Amino acid sequence: MEKILKESASLKHYLLLTKPGIVLGNLLTALGGFALASPSYFDFPLLIAMLEGLALVIASACIFNNYIDRSSDAKMARTKNRALARGIVPVRRAFFLGIALLILGSFILYLGTNFLTMVIALLGFFFYVVVYTLAKYQTSYGTLIGSISGSIPPVVGYAASSGTVDLGALILFLIIAMWQMPHFFAIAIYRLDDYTKASIPVFPRIRGLHKTKVHMLIYLMAFIGATSLLTLCGYTTPLFMIIMSLVGMMWLVLSLQGFKAKNNQLWARKMFIFSLIVVMTLSITIPYTVVSK
Repeated sequence: MEKILKESASLKHYLLLTKPGIVLGNLLTALGGFALASPSYFDFPLLIAMLEGLALVIASACIFNNYIDRSSDAKMARTKNRALARGIVPVRRAFFLGIALLILGSFILYLGTNFLTMVIALLGFFFYVVVYTLAKYQTSYGTLIGSISGSIPPVVGYAASSGTVDLGALILFLIIAMWQMPHFFAIAIYRLDDYTKASIPVFPRIRGLHKTKVHMLIYLMAFIGATSLLTLCGYTTPLFMIIMSLVGMMWLVLSLQGFKAKNNQLWARKMFIFSLIVVMTLSITIPYTVVSK
């Protein structure tokens, strides 16, 4: 009997194209944005519509990211087993699935929330799929460009609840943008060999590890300052600033340890894991410390 060499596509393969971890992480920050704009009343049907629509738009963006990155993914140990990189899922099917999810998600956001929310979500889609995914092959500042799209979800949540984008939404955008830089720099250092094989000009590969660590430190201090703005501008109670300052300082200490690290990959992995703790703390703390109006 002839051995079957090519694996058949399953539902799991299609699901993984959407990068569920990224979708869930972004929904968490969107929830924080929604809560910040809902100080006195939590509209659960509105929340569900926002989460459903945004999840589909993000899933679509991730599929297109897989679609564009399939050649470079095949060269990297971390991504070589992705369905498109291995040719398990037909490229044409992935493309049309991405379009279908984008259309469905946009309709849900438009009908279930408001027009502004849909536009902001589509703006995030554009920056992630078109600007970031293409720019990361051309410049070492791809992460900085990508931080724009990654900072959109909390603004989507905020706009869904409030129907507007004001100072609170802009502060949230700044917070997540500053968080993303050390988060993704940690990934770049941890997976530096992979990015080198794929010829992707990530910051530590082009600018060096020391300069990357200095930049991480600067962004971390900016992150701590940005979180304090929510309290100083009257959006959250002092408890929020205290909690986020403590967590931020712990992250800062870990960042400083990187300058003496003997194993940069191990240190970078610790930075990455702690960054997830930081963003979860941020998103969970907001609903409990938002100032009632």
